[in-house]
Amino acid sequence: MNLNLRNPLLVFDLETTGTNVTKDRIIEISMVKAEVSGERIIKTYRVNPECHIPSSSSKIHGIYDEDIKDKPTFKQIAKEVAAFMKGCDIGGYNVLRFDLPVITEEFLRAGIEFDFSQRKIVDAQKIFFLMEPRTLGAALKFYCGRELQDAHSAEADTIATLDVIDAQVKHYEGVTIKDKNGKEYQPVQNDMNSLHDLTASNLVDFAGRMVLNNEGNAIFNFGKYKGKSVVETLKKDPHYYDWIINNDFALDTKNKLTQLRLKSQFA
Repeated sequence: MNLNLRNPLLVFDLETTGTNVTKDRIIEISMVKAEVSGERIIKTYRVNPECHIPSSSSKIHGIYDEDIKDKPTFKQIAKEVAAFMKGCDIGGYNVLRFDLPVITEEFLRAGIEFDFSQRKIVDAQKIFFLMEPRTLGAALKFYCGRELQDAHSAEADTIATLDVIDAQVKHYEGVTIKDKNGKEYQPVQNDMNSLHDLTASNLVDFAGRMVLNNEGNAIFNFGKYKGKSVVETLKKDPHYYDWIINNDFALDTKNKLTQLRLKSQFA
């Protein structure tokens, strides 16, 4: 192993009921501990979240209520998980923004104060994004092999973007990847309908306050009703519409919300 370790490094990943750090629950945790000697120890647990797993989440990770109904709760395994993590530095992918906050919440709900501030933490995503910048200039160099001149000039940027899109279609022609369920598919097709579906299929408003779920229904993407149907929410709490309309939201968001409200009234 290339890593120079002073302490064991524990890399972990979570599957959860959703993406809300404070409200959603762990349904699977997998940990691999890399010892200083290079030995690797792997532990994986399925967890009963004591709540329903939304179908939109199950379609991503393939775990359904039936799969975890007889599994232990996180509280029941929390001490064992904490013991396995003891004395380890921590690693993961996007671990700072999601996995660590989620597991910290779960530990606290289980009555365990697990102090991650005393550990060294490595987030592979941060290294990836730092060393492989996700900028137009980086994309132009990668796909087209040239430097971006006059960056942030509107004309130069638009020409570069067109060239990047054109090169991406060629670069990924016939390239197959696997989805979360292991099914192979070719995501980049030389067809505008397919490219739209790939990059903007769940778009409702441009601010992203509302998105389409896997069933094609508009749901809120923020606030206390995040993940809830827009139409059903407005029926149950009509004042929420007034609150959005009368506050500092984008006009496009307000217009799209009004369209959904009117559509539901005449459905």
